[in-house]
Amino acid sequence: MKANSSWTDAVIESFRDLTPTVREFAIRPAGSAEGVQRHEPGSHLQVQLLVDGKPQLRSYSLVGQTDGRTWRIAVKRLDDGRGGSRAMWQLAAGDRLQVSGPRNHFPLDFNAPAYLLVAGGIGITPLVGMAEALAARCAQSGRPLRMLYGARSQAELAYVETLQGCLGDRLHADVAARIDFDREIAALPAGAQMYVCGPVPMLDAARHAWHAAGRPAADLRYETFGNSGRFAPQAFRVQIPRHALDIMVPADCSLLDALEQAGVQAVFDCKRGECGLCTLDVLALDGEIDHRDVFLSEHEKQGNTRLCACVSRVVGSVTLDSSYRPD
Repeated sequence: MKANSSWTDAVIESFRDLTPTVREFAIRPAGSAEGVQRHEPGSHLQVQLLVDGKPQLRSYSLVGQTDGRTWRIAVKRLDDGRGGSRAMWQLAAGDRLQVSGPRNHFPLDFNAPAYLLVAGGIGITPLVGMAEALAARCAQSGRPLRMLYGARSQAELAYVETLQGCLGDRLHADVAARIDFDREIAALPAGAQMYVCGPVPMLDAARHAWHAAGRPAADLRYETFGNSGRFAPQAFRVQIPRHALDIMVPADCSLLDALEQAGVQAVFDCKRGECGLCTLDVLALDGEIDHRDVFLSEHEKQGNTRLCACVSRVVGSVTLDSSYRPD
C-alpha cells in the first residue's frame, strides 16, 4: 500500500538521448496552465507504467531545476531489468502517463561547512540539481565543494558538460576508476557532508569508509538506484502461513509485486531498498537470501531474520510473515 495516493495526469513533452543507454524525458502536467513549481534538490517523481500489461510503479530522480513548464527525469535502459526502463523507452512525445508530485527522501542541507558529491553511472541524476544549487553558494562563501563522478565509459558520462559549466575544476569525472573513499573523506574538514548516489557496492564502500573515519552517520547522505545482487535472478518459492499462501516468484518479478498479485497487501514506499517499509520477517529459510537493500545493517543481513521485499530475492525457498494483522 503506497502512502502517496496523489497522482497527476501528465504528458511526455519531449525526450533526448544523453548517452547510448540514458534517455532524458521532459514531462508536463496535462492541461495545467500554471506549469510546475520548483522542487528541492534530491526530489523524485513516481511514475505509473504498464510493464508486460501490468501496472507498475517506478521512481525517478528529478534532474536539475524545472524550467517552469516541465519536470526532467533520466532513465537508463536495462534490458535485463524488471521492465520499467524498457517501458519508459517505448514512450513517445505526446504519450500520457500518471505521475506523483515531487517527493524528497534525499534532501540537501545547505548549512554544511563543506561538501563532497559522489556519483556512479545513472546515480548522477539527483546530484545534478545539488551541484547546481551548491555551486554559486559555495563559491560566494568559500566553502569547499567537490564532485567525483564515475562511469563505465566516457560515452556514459551523462550531464558532464552541464556539470563542468557550473563546477569547473571542482568536478572530477573519470572512467572505471575506483574511488579511494578513505583518502577523500580524510581530506574533508570537520562537519563536512558527503552525498552519494550509485550502485550498492559504491554505497557500501562509502558507508564503511565513513564509519571507519569516525564521521557522524548523519553527515553521510545516500540514495541508490538498485542492486543487481550476488546471484542472477531466478524463480524462488515463498510460503506465508498467515495467508495460507504458497507461490513461486518468477525471475523477472520482485517479491513485493508477486505478493501484491497474490492479494497480499504490503506497505512500501521507495521500492529501492532504502526506506525499509516493506521489510518482512523470515520464519524459515531453505537456501540463501540475496539481500539487495541498503536499509538493513550487515549484522541484520547476516542473521537472515528479515528481508526487504521490494528488491531482495532468494535462492531456494523462504517462509515469511507478512505485515498484515487482522482487525
